[in-house]
Amino acid sequence: MNHIVRVFVLIICITGMNVQAADRADLEGTSIIGSRELPKVTYIVPWKKPLPGDLVGRPVQSLLDEALAPVDREVFRREVEYHGLLQDAHAADVARAGKK
Repeated sequence: MNHIVRVFVLIICITGMNVQAADRADLEGTSIIGSRELPKVTYIVPWKKPLPGDLVGRPVQSLLDEALAPVDREVFRREVEYHGLLQDAHAADVARAGKK
């Protein structure tokens, strides 16, 4: 009888060790590197709507409209004459400065 009790105790100890071994699991550590395949891009998203006074698009009167506007013939002749007089005056100043 003593021998049977020892066998039962031995069986209980062995099964107890197996149960403890089954409860324990060795897991490897996790390391997160990130996605190296994706491009490094920052998206900037406005969080407020623009105020109604902000300019959107092209101004109403731009310099391009002024440059492409038709020219009055008399005004153009006066501008050409004025620039000619300015160039003559500048040439005379350069000639005087060269003589000094």
